[in-house]
Amino acid sequence: MTALRHDDILAAVWRACDTFRGAVDATQYKDYVLTALFLKYISDVRRKHLVEYQARFGGDELQIQRRLDRERFKLPVAQLTNAKTGKVEDSFLADFYSLHERRKRDNIGELINIALDAIEKANEGKLGGLFRAIDFNSEVNLGQAKDRNRRLKTLLEDFAKPGLDLSETSEDVLGEAYIYLIERFASDAGKKAGEFFTPRTVSEVVAKLAAPKPGHRICDPACGSGSLLLRAGEEVGNQDFKLYGQESNGQTRALARLNMLLHKQDGARIDWCDTLNSPTLVESDHLMRFDTVVANPPFSLDKWWDPDGSDPYGRFTPHMPPKSRGDYAFILHMLTIAKPDIGRVAVVAPHGVLFRAGAEGKIREALIRRNSLDAVIGLPAQLFPTTGIPVCILVFDRSREANGLRAHERDVLFIDASRDFEPGKKQNYLRDDDVRCIVETYRERRQTPRYAHRASPEEIEGNGFNLNIPRYVDTFEPEPEIDLQSVQDEIRELERRLAENRVVMHGYLTELGIKV
Repeated sequence: MTALRHDDILAAVWRACDTFRGAVDATQYKDYVLTALFLKYISDVRRKHLVEYQARFGGDELQIQRRLDRERFKLPVAQLTNAKTGKVEDSFLADFYSLHERRKRDNIGELINIALDAIEKANEGKLGGLFRAIDFNSEVNLGQAKDRNRRLKTLLEDFAKPGLDLSETSEDVLGEAYIYLIERFASDAGKKAGEFFTPRTVSEVVAKLAAPKPGHRICDPACGSGSLLLRAGEEVGNQDFKLYGQESNGQTRALARLNMLLHKQDGARIDWCDTLNSPTLVESDHLMRFDTVVANPPFSLDKWWDPDGSDPYGRFTPHMPPKSRGDYAFILHMLTIAKPDIGRVAVVAPHGVLFRAGAEGKIREALIRRNSLDAVIGLPAQLFPTTGIPVCILVFDRSREANGLRAHERDVLFIDASRDFEPGKKQNYLRDDDVRCIVETYRERRQTPRYAHRASPEEIEGNGFNLNIPRYVDTFEPEPEIDLQSVQDEIRELERRLAENRVVMHGYLTELGIKV
C-alpha cells in the first residue's frame, strides 16, 4: 500500500473538523479531533501488526498475544459495566474499529470514554492521565444527547474513510501533520490560541538561537502543545537529548503529550502544574537544571502569584516582579533552571520587558550587570494569532557570567528584524531568508547598519538600562535629496505637452461642430 501523504491526512482531519465547526468552539473541538487521530493511528498500527503476526505464527494465539503485549501501545479489552448490578453489559477491544462498529449507539460518548480509560491504564507509563481532561460524553462541550451522538458518529465515520490507514505513514509525516493542525486550530481559536501554540517560524528562530547540543536536557516551562519544545529537540541533529515541559492547562498538556508521542518522543516528561507557584520539575530540594531552556510564556500574565505563597527556590529575590505582569517571573524562573556557567535561555516576550520601569527596571539592570543577557531581537508585528503587537526574543547565556567561558564578552547584540516579513491578511509570517538573516547575524555577532548593533555595558548604562531597540539600532533612512532644477524642468515639459494636446483637442472639437 502506498504511504499516506501529509496532504491526505490533513484532508481527512479537516473533514472531521467540519463535524464540530460552528457548533463547538475551536479551543474545544481540537481536543476531540486530535484524540481521534491518535486513537486511529495506534489502532491501525495494531491491526497491521496483527496481520503480520498471524501470517508468521499461524494459529498460535499465545505467541500472537505475546507479540501484541510488546507493542509500543497496548490495546486492551474494555468493559461497560452496569453501575447498579455490576454486570458487564458490553466487552470490546479498546480500539477505533470497535467504537466505529458501535457508532450508532446512544451511549457512544460513554463507550469512547471507557475505551480511552482502558488504554490509559494498559499503558500507564506512557499514557497515564492523558485523556482524563477530554470528555466525549460532555453535554457542555458537545451538546445534548441527540446532537452529541450525531457528532461523534460522524467523527468516527470521517476517520473510517477508505484509504485512511495511518499505519502506512511515518511518524515524521504524522507528527508534522499534527503540528500543522494545531496551527490551524490556533488560527480558528483567535486570541485563545496563545494557550497552546507558537507559530512555527518563531519556534524555529527561538530553537536556533538557543542552539541545544547532543546530550542536552531541554526544558520549556510554559510548553503549551509542545511544538517549540520539539523544534528545540530537532535542532540537536540526533536523538541524544531529553525533553521536559510544564503546562498549567490540563487539556493543553494532553495535546503536548500526544504531540510528543506522535513524534516518537516517548521519554519526554510533560508535567501538569503551575510553573511559577508550584513547579514539579524538582530534584531533592532544588529545581531541576537544564542545558537549554526555551519558552513562549503568556504575555504580561496578570495575578500570576499566589499572595499566600512563597518562593523556596529564590527565583524572585531580591526583586519580585509586579503581580500584574508575569513576564519577568517566567524569565527569572528560566534563568534559575538554566545550568550555571553553561545554560542558555531563549524566551519570547512583549517589548514592555525592554523598557518598563519599577521592579522590572531593577530586574533588568541586575541581569545586565550580571552579564547574563546575550542578545535582544525585535520581531515583526502580527506574527501571532493572539496579538497584533510586535514581540522580541531575549537570549541569555550563563557562560557569560562570572567564571564562565564567555565572561570576557560584555556587549549585548541588538537586532531589529521588525521590517522583514511576508504580510498576510490576519497574520504576518517570517520567511526562510528572514529566519536565516536573524540566526546568522546572531551567530556571527555581526553589526549591520539599520539592522544590528553591539552595545557596550557603558552604552546600555548610559541609556538607564533601557533596552528599547531603537535606542541602539538606528533605522532612520534619510530622504533622498531633491534636485529642484530638474523638478522645474519636468514641470515646464509637462506644461508644454499639455498645451500641444489642447491645440489638437480644439481641432477635433471644431470638426465635430462643437463650440469651445
